[in-house]
Amino acid sequence: MYRTALRNVLAHKARLLMTTLAVLLGTAFVAGTLVFTDTLGSALKSQNAKSYTDIAVTVADNSAVTTGYDRAGSAQSNVHLTEALRQKIATLPGAAQARGVVSGFAGIADRKGSLIGDGFSTTGTNFVPGPDGQDPRYPLVEGRGPTGPGEVALDAHTAQKGGFKVGDTVRVAVNGPVMQLRLTGILRTNDPRISAGGSLAAFDTATAQKLYLAPGQYDEIDVQGAPGTDADALLARLNSTLPSGGDFSAQTGKQLEADQQQQITQATKRLSQALLVFAGIALFVGVFIIANTFTMLVAQRTKELALLRAVGAARRQVTLSVLAEALLVGAFASVAGLAAGTGIAAGFRALLNGPMDAGLPDGPLVISPTTVLTSVAVGVLVTVLAAWLPAVRASRIPPVAAMSSGDQPATQKSLRLRNTVGILLTLFGAAVMAAGTAGKATMTVGFGAAATLLGVFVLTPLLARPLIALAGPALSRLFGTPGKLARENALRNPRRTAATASALTIGVTLITALTVVGASVNHAVDTSSPTDRKADYTVSMANFSMLAPEVGDEIAKAPGVAASSVLRTMPLQVGDSAKSGSGTSGSGTSGSTDSGTADGPQFRLANGVDPATIGQLATLTVRAGSLDALQQGQVLLDQSYAKQSGLGVGSTVSFGYPDGTPGKLVVGGVLADSTLFSDILAPDAVIAPHDNGHGPDQVLVKGVDGPTGALRQALKDATGGNPLISVKDQQDIRDESREMVTAALNIMYGLLGMSVVIAVLGVVNTMAMSVFERRREIGMLRAVGLDRRGVKRMVRLESLLIALLGGVLGVLLGVLIAWAGTGTLDMKGLSMVVPPLPIAGFLLAAVLVGLLAAVWPARRAARLDILDSIRTG
Repeated sequence: MYRTALRNVLAHKARLLMTTLAVLLGTAFVAGTLVFTDTLGSALKSQNAKSYTDIAVTVADNSAVTTGYDRAGSAQSNVHLTEALRQKIATLPGAAQARGVVSGFAGIADRKGSLIGDGFSTTGTNFVPGPDGQDPRYPLVEGRGPTGPGEVALDAHTAQKGGFKVGDTVRVAVNGPVMQLRLTGILRTNDPRISAGGSLAAFDTATAQKLYLAPGQYDEIDVQGAPGTDADALLARLNSTLPSGGDFSAQTGKQLEADQQQQITQATKRLSQALLVFAGIALFVGVFIIANTFTMLVAQRTKELALLRAVGAARRQVTLSVLAEALLVGAFASVAGLAAGTGIAAGFRALLNGPMDAGLPDGPLVISPTTVLTSVAVGVLVTVLAAWLPAVRASRIPPVAAMSSGDQPATQKSLRLRNTVGILLTLFGAAVMAAGTAGKATMTVGFGAAATLLGVFVLTPLLARPLIALAGPALSRLFGTPGKLARENALRNPRRTAATASALTIGVTLITALTVVGASVNHAVDTSSPTDRKADYTVSMANFSMLAPEVGDEIAKAPGVAASSVLRTMPLQVGDSAKSGSGTSGSGTSGSTDSGTADGPQFRLANGVDPATIGQLATLTVRAGSLDALQQGQVLLDQSYAKQSGLGVGSTVSFGYPDGTPGKLVVGGVLADSTLFSDILAPDAVIAPHDNGHGPDQVLVKGVDGPTGALRQALKDATGGNPLISVKDQQDIRDESREMVTAALNIMYGLLGMSVVIAVLGVVNTMAMSVFERRREIGMLRAVGLDRRGVKRMVRLESLLIALLGGVLGVLLGVLIAWAGTGTLDMKGLSMVVPPLPIAGFLLAAVLVGLLAAVWPARRAARLDILDSIRTG
């Protein structure tokens, strides 16, 4: 039987080609994902390890006030890492030297004044030269290190992007005025943030301390150990040297490296899991093709299998024979997929480091034994499991079938059972989706969507008849006999038609759902942003850090400004110690803030604004109380938070500020929910003194003449032309949100593209095998007068009907899933929007898929010899 299986595989190479390709593509996706993430993780770990080769122990000041300080952090300490402490640590037994580190952000402007880098990794640090003038952490490529306040060194990538050479003047912005600095040197760094699109500006230590901390202060001290020094012993000595009262964390370089390695492992693992989800979708689509192929092969070999039964083959032997064929196909396709996936991983890395300039670290391709075993095992397992049902059906072919021809029709009992299961599964999935939407539970909606999708797959043979029948009259009128034959052929075997269409349905469903959710989010942004935000311009930092404290005042004095207000976001602790007094709300209720839970204190976000001008810059819809309460030093609450916490007008809110001091504020009003403000709206003058000297997050600006180019330039001038500061009008903000959604959708479309390609192969496979199966029928049609053109048209229209069936079901399911998904999103003004043009485009794409997939099968059918087909069919 196994020799028979091998001969069958070799005899049906052409018919198994599409199945092999489907398994190959799915396995290549899995292998490519594993190879790419393993290679990336290995390269990042190797690069990360180099950063700690000269660090025995390190100590960080968690309370150092830098421009990147977390407002929700602990209270500030007056005890810090100083130059005197660095010198003391350097004299510890076993310490070779101690390096003081200062870091923050620094924006570099190109020659046009635009920011170089992504804004999030615009790093500034201190250059620490040795006796030879070199800093081993930042080796110089050319020039020298900075030695005074008017000098800077840049990493080579940033210098290349900006077109800078040693001796040029570079515009650098930190948390203050833009500086014009002389470029003294170009250096190298193995910091992955820089190579991945960031920038590095290195100052002399005194300048860096002045810019980021205070003279003589560091936020980290790295200690290099003398040869033979035990790092743990050195760590113990360092801990005993640290002054009390400070918020320090000390650990060995090995511990720090291990922590970073663990973070890299977790990050690459999450990336791998996300990509493998899409690989799983591609393989799931392949299941339909594999099952369809073996079902058709079994049907075409009915006589052969019946003869095997007649000469003594047991059912188990027939089943194992078909499964052995699947095993051979799966093994070959999986090995080929592993090779293809390795090539894809190498090509993808080259693409990211080439045209996309992602700056991934170099390193050899990592093909681990786990990757090899997983890729091959997945491909073989999927192929064998998909062929299991056809193999079972093959074993049930009775010996008497050797005297008949054609497929054994499905019994009415099996069809009724299938339809019953499909209906129950679909109803269950729809109910779970509805429950998830009502409870805003995304995971529940996802589970319900999967159940609904499976239910519809089971029901597709039942749904195929009415949907295809709708196209019957149009096909007959437009295309005559070929159109009628195409309809009859599609309905002849609804299971086969359903399996082929379902493969395409998966991709169309997911793409439609993503498109509808994206369109709904964009519509909510477009409609809500202008309603809530009346400001003509919003001034903020490109890396979402805080503006300098003086920026608000400078902007208010700019020409053309009619009104302006800072917008500060501050977390307030409302845990165990946060209690409110009683009072009377707009509805006659009162209460307290969220109490602490077993998980500890909670935080609520508050916004600080200018009470005198905020009404001109934002829409504030009062549900209870008055806007005037802001000017009286009281706060306004978001309606949802007020309802959740039981607070109302007159309540007293108790909380803790980020600087550790307690506070109490009276509720003066309740506002309708807004996309612009958080839970609590407060006068900035009340909360700003507790923000550890930080500036606001944004400044809202209203112009005398509205949003004009002159006003935009005046705002840029008022901020000193800082490349880190962005000035955006409402359209800019909407476009930015749309770009984020579009970028996410494009990534999803690209990842789902593999499943669509596999689905197309399924249509080609079904049509090609169907042509072989119906050779006698096609020969008879040719004999009674149907010409070659008519045969081609018949095959194309049948393929079109199958693809259109998959497209229509996919669009309907996608819209349903998108409705449930949007219901779980907590976003003001969000309602489901079904964009007609993209949906029509998906249906048109399904039509094109059907027509293109039929090109080769149609040509093959038209070229069949009439007499030979009738004789051998």
